[in-house]
Amino acid sequence: MSYVKLCKCSKGTILVGGNIGYSSEKTDQQAENRKSNSFTFSPKVGYQFNDNWTVGGEFALSSSKGTVSLPNNAIEDSESKYNALKIGAFVRYSVPLSETFSVFADLGVGFQNQKNKNYINESLISKTKADGMYAGITPALFINMKKGFGLNFSIGGLGYETLNFDTSDTDVRKFYFNFGKTVNIGISKNF
Repeated sequence: MSYVKLCKCSKGTILVGGNIGYSSEKTDQQAENRKSNSFTFSPKVGYQFNDNWTVGGEFALSSSKGTVSLPNNAIEDSESKYNALKIGAFVRYSVPLSETFSVFADLGVGFQNQKNKNYINESLISKTKADGMYAGITPALFINMKKGFGLNFSIGGLGYETLNFDTSDTDVRKFYFNFGKTVNIGISKNF
């Protein structure tokens, strides 16, 4: 019996997967207190049209909020809010190594948008919006837990992003190569 049949990861199946993340940080110092919270959610859905190839759609939502307060209200408190959206398509090439393990690479491309707002004492002082595109390739390892449900592990990737801000002449172009710098763990299921 082959790996493909055991995990139901064969031609004609639907792949559903993604990542979710949350982080919180608080720093208390004599001069200032900082607090930040971040949340990310990035699902994807694809159709496996071949035993090795899957194509589908992906999106990612990110949100963060940070505050800086000074003891004894010596100066005004500040707050920043950040929201981002990515929506696009991906293609995946998978190679089974055994009944339990397979390796794959995802190539994703799409549109991205982000909004930033800064406040001092709850009064809006600045607001920016940016639109752009992204492209990236992420190699990963799939571990089949049971009947096509499994864990995905990646340790970085290669990518390119652009952002064009509406409130200034600022254009951002970013190329990244971060193998070993980040670790992502996700889940997926083939139906």
